[in-house]
Amino acid sequence: MKVLAQPIEMVSYTDNKGGINPIRFRLQVDNDPMQVIKIDKVITKGVEKFEGNIMIVYKCQSLIDDVVKLFEIKYEIATCKWILYKI
Repeated sequence: MKVLAQPIEMVSYTDNKGGINPIRFRLQVDNDPMQVIKIDKVITKGVEKFEGNIMIVYKCQSLIDDVVKLFEIKYEIATCKWILYKI
């Protein structure tokens, strides 16, 4: 997997226990048009601390350009930002 660490726009929902579940996100690479990627499956969910920031890490799977791809997205709790970390 290639490390991108690129900010993304996320659509997610929060359940009644406070758990955050990603649904789909928008990504723009260079000057290409925005690409919407639907998250087909969340494989694992964990918490990590990076430079003092607590992040929720999701390892996911999606069908992108007719190929099943694995990727990692992170949610930074302090700033409420989503990041596509690896793909």
